[in-house]
Amino acid sequence: MTTRVVFPIADQRQLNALPTVLDTPAMPWAGGAVLDALGRPLRDLRISVTDRCNFRCSYCMPKDVFDKNHVFLPHADLLSFEEITRLARVFAQLGVQKLRLTGGEPLLRRHIEKLIEMLAAIRTPEGLPLDLTLTTNGSLLKKKAQSLKDAGLQRITVSLDGLDDAQFQRMNDVGFPVAEVLDGIAAAQAVGLAPIKVNMVVKRGSNDDQILPMARHFRGSGITLRFIEYMDVGSSNGWQMDEVLPSAQVLARLQEEFALKPLDPSSSGETAERWAYADGAGEIGLISSVTQAFCGDCNRARLSTEGKLYNCLFAHRGADLRGLLRGGSASSDELLAGAIAQLWSARSDRYSQLRASGQAQANAQAGERRVEMHYIGG
Repeated sequence: MTTRVVFPIADQRQLNALPTVLDTPAMPWAGGAVLDALGRPLRDLRISVTDRCNFRCSYCMPKDVFDKNHVFLPHADLLSFEEITRLARVFAQLGVQKLRLTGGEPLLRRHIEKLIEMLAAIRTPEGLPLDLTLTTNGSLLKKKAQSLKDAGLQRITVSLDGLDDAQFQRMNDVGFPVAEVLDGIAAAQAVGLAPIKVNMVVKRGSNDDQILPMARHFRGSGITLRFIEYMDVGSSNGWQMDEVLPSAQVLARLQEEFALKPLDPSSSGETAERWAYADGAGEIGLISSVTQAFCGDCNRARLSTEGKLYNCLFAHRGADLRGLLRGGSASSDELLAGAIAQLWSARSDRYSQLRASGQAQANAQAGERRVEMHYIGG
């Protein structure tokens, strides 16, 4: 077993920020498909609306790093709802079809329903609404489910790492009871925020005994349960490979009790390998970014709380779009689109594939530190 190393990250945002957006001025966007250096389109935008969270899960915001002295972003540094909406509208013109609101915990952002209303009004060049969804830890979901639906949110994903209450409270490290998350899921289902997905990060030796209880609980409920390999996002969680339970082993455990059959991907760039219960009682998903890299068709970009664009969940640096929004001479939407298109067209990120080759480890030893999950969302 390797030694757990935890890095302080109070200055991570400054260390990993590019001082300028582009090396050369962007030209106004002329329209057409936007592909990156590996031929991947831009289809999915994850938007972090806050870097704060009310949980302290060890794999994301461990309490020994994110303690009472940790400095979060001041409100003035956050993108306003108007700025987020403007950028989302530009991304839609470039081919984005799906928006996912994340955090931190996005339901902590005040008046989040107003932002959802604004984003729900955006249309693609073909006049279609965007697929608008949100990922939450579920702690505030019971209270907000109806208002989120009324504002125009279509779907929701809830992070839940087990059903055993004592174990769940240890994992969130703030003593939050699992029953309240389950109540939030039930409330979301009742108001029609569907289809609902539940994401379980599986960490060997911590919660892998919850795989079958979780499957039994959600089987037949209309909710899709997805098992995610514990990932080496950021530098604060002391990630170790021996704590990863490969998805193949998760599947083997499930198949000991349930008959499962493979399903085709639901869309291009789908991160989850889909399996259906043979008796028609729903499906489960396996997300294997550690053991089975899916970089080849990744079509996701990430916008941080303060307006930095990251082209990979495991990125080292982000490009400052807020500087364009708030610059002395405000950029037109065409120039914003040109800047984003230029950044995307230069993208060659494929961290998970490089991890397998050893190149990612070489980058880490050279001092390249990845951005933290709470800052750009999962």
